Amino acid sequence: MRGSKLNTDPRTLIYGVGMRPPLLNTTEVEIQMTRLPGWESNGTSITHTFTGTSFMQVIDWVDAIAAVAEQMNHHPDLDIRWRDLTVALSTHDRGGLTQLDFDQAAAINQICA
Repeated sequence: MRGSKLNTDPRTLIYGVGMRPPLLNTTEVEIQMTRLPGWESNGTSITHTFTGTSFMQVIDWVDAIAAVAEQMNHHPDLDIRWRDLTVALSTHDRGGLTQLDFDQAAAINQICA
């Protein structure tokens, strides 16, 4: 693809079959975690709980996250508890964390800011 620029925008980046990114090692995960304040890692997934001003705000966040998830072909686990939304990310078909999880977490941070 001479002369073309790769798309690195996580909101529009799509990984197809056979194009899933590789697992990140412990050092790579630690570096990525420094870029996501408030997120926690257990080594195989990352999670964060966002608190909205209302239940409907949280529902709006879920709608926006769902659109990003479809674009990225990567779907988070979402748990709604009134005004709290807990997001968990893991690349299940790889069995752990990939760059895709961190790209989506950054996009979710923008949505829920």
